Amino acid sequence: MSQNPAFDQIGKQYDESFVERDEQIAEGAWLISQLTPPARVLDLGVGSGLPTARQLLDAGVEVVGVDESAVMLSLAERQAPGGRYLHRDLRDIADLGEFDAAVAFFSFIMLPRRDITPLLSQLRGQLRGPKLLQIAMVLGDFDELPIVFMGAPTAVTAYPPDELAHVVERAGFEVLDLREVEAEAERNRLEVQIYLRAKGT
Repeated sequence: MSQNPAFDQIGKQYDESFVERDEQIAEGAWLISQLTPPARVLDLGVGSGLPTARQLLDAGVEVVGVDESAVMLSLAERQAPGGRYLHRDLRDIADLGEFDAAVAFFSFIMLPRRDITPLLSQLRGQLRGPKLLQIAMVLGDFDELPIVFMGAPTAVTAYPPDELAHVVERAGFEVLDLREVEAEAERNRLEVQIYLRAKGT
């Protein structure tokens, strides 16, 4: 299993750091509006369970959350009870069955580009019904760039919006919406985030 020591170290600080999550909450609300419970959603990089897993669970949606950080999963179990939370590599999903939708909010950032396209193709094969996909990334153009995030060293990946759309389309999806928003990700640090909605073809 690929480990994520950065998020084991960051833990609860992750939730406390976020100043603006309005856009992610709006994305969760849109997804709920597209689903008919008991729908099944895969939350890739579920983290602490906030806000998305809890939002979906509160709406009667079944959530399977995958994360590489045991510390974050422990938080998810407390903060978003009722989900099925799995400590495993984000790329290890083949045995999880079918889903009506998959969400990856700021989790693909932690993967190298070479692994994102195969993962998207795998996801496409496991989607049923509405076959919805939502991705949030940070705007950029780099692959496994070493950074320090909240005091923890890690490496991050980002795409320009058009390139992200092409990657998603090549994996068998139709892009429904692609937006850039500016958000205060940490106190006094603004970043541009990309939110993408897609549907399996």
